[in-house]
Amino acid sequence: MRLSYRPLARGELNHELIWLAVSLGSLALAAAWFALRLPWPRCIFLAITGHPCVTCGATRSAIAFFHADFWSAWKWNPLVFLFLSGLSIFDAYAFAVLVIRAPRLRIEQFTRAEKIALRLVAIILLLSNWIYLLSRPHGLF
Repeated sequence: MRLSYRPLARGELNHELIWLAVSLGSLALAAAWFALRLPWPRCIFLAITGHPCVTCGATRSAIAFFHADFWSAWKWNPLVFLFLSGLSIFDAYAFAVLVIRAPRLRIEQFTRAEKIALRLVAIILLLSNWIYLLSRPHGLF
């Protein structure tokens, strides 16, 4: 793996602009959803099995996160809390890079072993999160 810090090349995809727009658009959509008092999303897996899925508690975690109740956000779903924390850091970076037209940070040239290691870490995080959610008191979700 190689990190590079360079200006955006001509014709290169502007990841910062795209993903900042996607995350802010998603936030606006979620805010509109709740402002219109539309029904909360229901977990089909939970309804069928009675057990939480990997993402159960994600909505409550996100609501707690955006109310700066980080401990509650962590308790509802640690993986969603970590994702939202990372997304917030990325959004701040993307906004700064776009405003001051700074060079971009890029991660390039993953080796096969690094790709496998990243996949294993992702699987371990998902399974750990699911085990945590399954260990929570029944009826919490």
